[in-house]
Amino acid sequence: MQRQSTGIAALDELLGGGLIPGTLTVVMGATGIGKTQLGLCYANAGKTQDSQRGILFDLTSRGDSQNHADYADRLCNWRLLERSIDATTTLEQIWDPEQTRRDYLHIFQHSGKRVTANDMDSDQWREWKYEQAKKLDRAIAFFYGNFVHGVRRCVIDGVEPALKAADSIQLELFEYVYHQILHKEHDWVARDLFRVGFRENQSKISAHAYDHSQLGCLLLYTSHEVMLDDLITRPIESGDVLSNANTIILMGKTREGNKMGRALHVAKHRGSACDESIVPYQITEAGIVLS
Repeated sequence: MQRQSTGIAALDELLGGGLIPGTLTVVMGATGIGKTQLGLCYANAGKTQDSQRGILFDLTSRGDSQNHADYADRLCNWRLLERSIDATTTLEQIWDPEQTRRDYLHIFQHSGKRVTANDMDSDQWREWKYEQAKKLDRAIAFFYGNFVHGVRRCVIDGVEPALKAADSIQLELFEYVYHQILHKEHDWVARDLFRVGFRENQSKISAHAYDHSQLGCLLLYTSHEVMLDDLITRPIESGDVLSNANTIILMGKTREGNKMGRALHVAKHRGSACDESIVPYQITEAGIVLS
């Protein structure tokens, strides 16, 4: 089995050679700790391993931009091609990589809304659910349209912390993507997308088949906790996305005397040997550098 590289050789070494295809990896840490840069390195590594870079699915609904385009250009010499949420993709365009192959989709662009049940009343929650339902077809088209053209890894970014996973509209959409798109046979995903047009396109669907067990997913999850020690001791609640992850990488601040630093820790890597050391790292102009 070929591991998926994170794009950071020293981190691959900690992971016993890299991430396991067909599984979920959660990278958890506070905002500004370097999660997005790590995610872009992982996506960019697909160019070498899979002949196609990975894709980015941005769930941010408010706050500052994650700077994906700037990071991608500076760190990877990669000009992100964005799929506008307002753009319509006809079913015939799915088979044309010039029309369909896009790197980035910001699903809740310009919504500016809160994303947890505790921050909303019942009417606002129903409005969110309605908006999410409207955008599911576009999400399916984005993922399927990239997978049929050779993409084998995805990064999901912008998930805000929530007291309970069930109270987060972002995590609810992530669960749909993970179970109903990433972990589903390609032809069943095609059925959800093409619906009545499935049989008409069946020959093309078969010709563009892909193995969903080779799809890797990196979820970048923002935590309340800033310090690495607090992340390591953080309890995992029932239904927490961490409980279902194959691999968990924690990124947090450290303190030594009057100096602050950054370090990461591989808290879980099921089915593989891994180094459980706490490893300091720096964020440089060239990206994340492990000490």
